[in-house]
Amino acid sequence: MTDSIEKIIKQIRKNPKGVSFSDLSKVCKHYFGEPRHESSSHCIYKTPWQGDPRINIQNDKGKAKAYQVRQVIQAIDKLEAQNGNKTNNTK
Repeated sequence: MTDSIEKIIKQIRKNPKGVSFSDLSKVCKHYFGEPRHESSSHCIYKTPWQGDPRINIQNDKGKAKAYQVRQVIQAIDKLEAQNGNKTNNTK
């Protein structure tokens, strides 16, 4: 995992509010690969499981929505638990 990704993850774990959409997008791409659907306001990422936590992030004037940041954190924790705390660069 790159230092910048680690920094962003530490930041979003401390404060899920005020996270930039571009930072959250970088983290999602690192863990889940390119979005399976991308529009001007939403990015949807594929996960190796069905159901929650889903990865659907929304650009709200350059910021990510706090509840979606928390969902990304839950998904990363679930992914790391499945992989034995190994980082997953891309699919």
